[in-house]
Amino acid sequence: MHIKRKTIPNFWPVPKTGTKYLAVPNHEQGKALSVILITRNILEIVKTKKELKKLLNEKKISVNGKIINEVNYPVCLFDVISFPTIKKHYRLMLKKRYTLAPISEKEAETKIYKVIGKTMLPNKKIQINLSQGRNIISHEKINSGDFVEIHLLNNKIMKIIPLKKDVEILVVAGKHIGKTGKIKDILVEGSGKVAVIKTKEGEVKANIDNIFATH
Repeated sequence: MHIKRKTIPNFWPVPKTGTKYLAVPNHEQGKALSVILITRNILEIVKTKKELKKLLNEKKISVNGKIINEVNYPVCLFDVISFPTIKKHYRLMLKKRYTLAPISEKEAETKIYKVIGKTMLPNKKIQINLSQGRNIISHEKINSGDFVEIHLLNNKIMKIIPLKKDVEILVVAGKHIGKTGKIKDILVEGSGKVAVIKTKEGEVKANIDNIFATH
């Protein structure tokens, strides 16, 4: 599936001039980049779709530790795309646009997720429901809105990051998208909560649904 280049989302890190069409991911189209866009148009690891398919068939590309085989596989914000044979790892980050930040092999083993809810399972097991559809079983004290750093290979919690003062965050949506800083305060405004964030440029406010912990 493709999209006309001139209509691509503003967060895509590619110019709107050039070939008429660009490949979109097979799902999460409003939030993700396709593997072929990343490898061919951004990182320039391959020149053609055929070259990418060869790498995929040889199991040389993984996303979040999982070997993938689809050229239009989606890579979402904070996902890790790895090329083990050339020892290259990247995390999809956000400034004004998406950017692929080089990271170490050790960093590529973990990812931060947002806690979006909890579910009680049989035998009093508690399932922690995370962003992007990931779930874990845990009896640790974790609240909705908190963040957890997960080891991608064994699905274990490495760190719990409560939604509170001094947590370093990235604004992922809204008018302050791409700004980073530390939470100064969390306020109730109307029917929801907003975070007051201390950035290099000064204080800004963002809905807590639009922020994400970075450490």
